[in-house]
Amino acid sequence: MLINIIIALSGAAFGAAIALFLYTQRLNKAKSSANAILTDAKREADDIIKEATLEAKEKAMNIKNQAEKEAKEKTKEVTQFEKKLLKREYYLEQKSEVAEKKEEQLQNRAKELDKEYEKVDQERQEIQEIKQQQLKKLEKVAHMTQSEAKSKLMADMVNKAKKEAAGQVRKIKDKAINEAKRQARKIIVSAIQRSAADHTAETTVSVINLPNDNMKGRIIGREGRNIRHFEKLTGVEVIVDDTPEAVVLSGFDPIRREVARIALEKLIEDGRIHPARIEEMYEKAKEEVDDSIIEAAEDAIDEVSISPLPRELMKTLGRLKYRTSYGQNVLNHSIEVAWLAGLMASELELNGNLAKRAGLLHDIGKAIDRNITGTHASIGADIAKRFNEEEVIINSIASHHEEVEPDNLISILIQAADQISGSRRGARGDTLENYIKRLEKLEGIAESFDGVAKSYAIQAGREVRVMVENDKVNDNEASMIADDIANKIEQEANFPGQIKVMVLREHRSISYAKS
Repeated sequence: MLINIIIALSGAAFGAAIALFLYTQRLNKAKSSANAILTDAKREADDIIKEATLEAKEKAMNIKNQAEKEAKEKTKEVTQFEKKLLKREYYLEQKSEVAEKKEEQLQNRAKELDKEYEKVDQERQEIQEIKQQQLKKLEKVAHMTQSEAKSKLMADMVNKAKKEAAGQVRKIKDKAINEAKRQARKIIVSAIQRSAADHTAETTVSVINLPNDNMKGRIIGREGRNIRHFEKLTGVEVIVDDTPEAVVLSGFDPIRREVARIALEKLIEDGRIHPARIEEMYEKAKEEVDDSIIEAAEDAIDEVSISPLPRELMKTLGRLKYRTSYGQNVLNHSIEVAWLAGLMASELELNGNLAKRAGLLHDIGKAIDRNITGTHASIGADIAKRFNEEEVIINSIASHHEEVEPDNLISILIQAADQISGSRRGARGDTLENYIKRLEKLEGIAESFDGVAKSYAIQAGREVRVMVENDKVNDNEASMIADDIANKIEQEANFPGQIKVMVLREHRSISYAKS
């Protein structure tokens, strides 16, 4: 047992000795490795330090070189700038010297000018004295004081200014004619034409004959209910006065007046007059008038032999049957213009049917001009556009009173045919005595102006031709005389439409050949 323990202890000691030996060997080996690693690390550290030192020295050298280069450049710039400053200083010194010399010269020149001004002032005083002496001599020679001479000079200047102003007025007038086309005068003429005072009585009333005076009471009705209902329904006034066996219908609209006339005649014929019967007869009268309007339009188209019109346009054309202009029936006038225009167009080898159509429609605007603002020519042109009539017809309607420029020959023919139809004797209501007096008055107005030698009223008083004396009136003054005559005619004369004033100035040069 003891032996086993001793053996075991011996084994353990031996094992421990072996383990210690192995541990010592490993420790020595580890120390050798550590020393080798430490040696390598020191060597590498030395290499890195050397490289860093070399790189730092190189960078320091580069920085030093760059700084030296920049310092050289800055030094060079400073040197150049100093040279420029020196050069500029030199120039400034030269300019200063020149300025001083110029200032000295100017001072010398100012002194010379002062002397010259004193001399000029003396000469001016001498000239003024001479001028006063000459004025006294002129006054003595001309037998006229200075104030009188000024007055005469001013009068001459005023006359010259008037002549120049006349020239300007003429230019302005020509421009205004081209731009405005005398719209203001057209508006006045249209207003006069629509309600001509000389013909109001014959164009705004209709007289209804009665079988007896008792019928007046039945027309009036109990407490006036019949006449009030009739007037409200028809839009026409019923005048019941002392005229025996007659009443008067008054209204500006000819178609309303015609409807009222037919309705009242039917009521008188029937004998039963009360509000319900009045309405019944009014509707029948409206139908009759509408039928007569279409019939009148169809007869007019058949008479002038043109292609049919749209039905609405036919109704508008037929309304002209009940419209008069200064006593002339407008539908008959339109038919007459259509025939005249067609004949002239055929003679000139133009489209005769187109001319007749334009002539028949030229006054179409008068059918509704009392209900729409504008001249009947512009209204008629709008109607023609609405019904897609040809441009020639539209222009003929718009230009037949020179409100727009005619752009074709047919439009010019319509103007001529309209003047022929309206100006012929008997076409429009006017007695021969009044006609002659009107022409004489026109000529008298024209001849009342200075410089007018003779005047002639032509074209049934639609135009006044004035002859002026060539040596007293120039072209500009002739234009002013035309305006003055036209203004005086507007103020003092009554006339339908418009009157053209033409001033003629003729220069004649005469010479003789002798044998």
